[in-house]
Amino acid sequence: MSTEAKNGLQALLTPEESVVVLIDHQPFQFTNLNSHEPSMVVNNVVGLAKAAKVFDVPTVLTTVLEERGGFLLQALQDVFPEQKPIDRTFINTWQDERVVDAVKATGRKKLVIAGLWTEICVAMPAIQAAGEGFEVFVVTDASGGISAEAHDMAVRRMVQAGVVPITWLAVAGEWQRDWAREETVQGMIEVQTQHAGATGVAFAWETQLLASRSRGGV
Repeated sequence: MSTEAKNGLQALLTPEESVVVLIDHQPFQFTNLNSHEPSMVVNNVVGLAKAAKVFDVPTVLTTVLEERGGFLLQALQDVFPEQKPIDRTFINTWQDERVVDAVKATGRKKLVIAGLWTEICVAMPAIQAAGEGFEVFVVTDASGGISAEAHDMAVRRMVQAGVVPITWLAVAGEWQRDWAREETVQGMIEVQTQHAGATGVAFAWETQLLASRSRGGV
C-alpha cells in the first residue's frame, strides 16, 4: 500500500505530481453502464481530460479489445487527437506493461484514474498500483459500473486498499489551487463553462453583468 501522506497539504493533488489514466470509455462499456446517467459520465471524463490538458498533466488513454468494444469516445479522443490509445487484452490495465511503462516514464507518483467499469477495469489497476507505491486517486463521477451497488462496492473496496475517491471538479480545483495562478485561469474557466453545469451558467451570467456595468461606465 502507498505510504504517501493521506492528510495535510501534501495529500492534495498538484499538476506537477499527477499523471492521469483514462480506461475504456468505449461504446460497449457504456451499453451496460447503470450506476450513473451515461451522458453525465461522458461530460465528466471529457471535462477531466480537458483540465489535464490545461495543466499539462500527462494523460494515458487506453481501450480494451477496440475492434469489438469500439473506439474511444470521440469527444475524449478529440482532446488528445495526436494520441493513439493503448489497446489491451488484459482486463487489468496495470498488467499491461505498455501502460505501466508510460506512467512510470513521467516520474510522477500521484495516479489519477477514471474508467468503465468501476468494479473491474478501475478497481483492479487502482488496487494493484496502490500496492506498488503509487498514491492513487479514482475519479468516481468520471467512472461507472453496471449497477449503483457494483460502483459503490468497488469504491469501498478501493478505499480499504488505500485509494482516494474524488470527483473530477475537485481534481481540477486542487490542480488550480490558487486563482492567482494566472496561466491556467482562462483554461479552467473554459472547462468549467463547458462541463461544470450550473457553475458554468453562473459564470457566463456574471460575465454578462460585468460587461453591462463596463458599458454603462459603472
